[in-house]
Amino acid sequence: MNPENAVDSGNATPVGALLLCRAEPSAVRPPAQLLRERQLLAPAGDGWSVLVPEGKPWREGDEPVDRVLGGWASAVSVATNRPALALWWDGERSGFTLASGFRRPVGYVWLTDGTPAGEDEAVHTFAARLGLDPVLDVQSLDPLTRPDSEADARARLLGLVAVLARTGLRLPPGLAPGEAGEALRAAARGAGAEPVEWAGWRDAVRAELHAVEEGLDHWLRDREADGARALGAAQLAAGVPAVLHGLRRRDAGWLTAGAVLLLNGGLALRPRTGRGR
Repeated sequence: MNPENAVDSGNATPVGALLLCRAEPSAVRPPAQLLRERQLLAPAGDGWSVLVPEGKPWREGDEPVDRVLGGWASAVSVATNRPALALWWDGERSGFTLASGFRRPVGYVWLTDGTPAGEDEAVHTFAARLGLDPVLDVQSLDPLTRPDSEADARARLLGLVAVLARTGLRLPPGLAPGEAGEALRAAARGAGAEPVEWAGWRDAVRAELHAVEEGLDHWLRDREADGARALGAAQLAAGVPAVLHGLRRRDAGWLTAGAVLLLNGGLALRPRTGRGR
């Protein structure tokens, strides 16, 4: 039997992932194309979107699923300037990684039986960066970091999703953490998800430039141009090492994040005439 099929069978713990983005699908689509992986994109409630991988890129190299999805989350978050949350699971562990712009990603891990294997402070940072209620929501999250013999890793992720429902997250029916890849893709298609595919650098970058320009124009309306130029310079400075790091590790997430930084920085620094003046 093909070992990849065995992992996705009902007799073994599946390996899979979901990428939740706190942005509308129209904002998520351009950076998702730059990831160069076939995915399904669907709305996931008020101000949320979900990306479902159609392939299994974590099986094509040495990168585990959590690292692959962490790179994707960072790239999408930088591109949309909104938080992106990767939920992942494999035969031994499950967890999440939250990317929020230029900040260092924060994550938490549970063993398959639900044993907490992370730091409590990470969950508190997670809540703060998503703007959750510092009292009620944090009280709901705290049990996820405590031993519970009746809660396995899948139950922990479902509990996390339940808390995020208070922010407007509504995953399509059947699209739940812990499911096998085929079930996730079937649920996404049933919810009317659109395919997101690599269409070549020209089309992908054109779409990303359009999205970035819209965001930059909005940013400039609210802030002085000098501040925008300072941010652009910082983005260019950060983009070069991110691209180099991605090239060295063959990491699509880092490559995309670096490319987006370079695009954002270049647009912020270019002369702007005749727009909003």
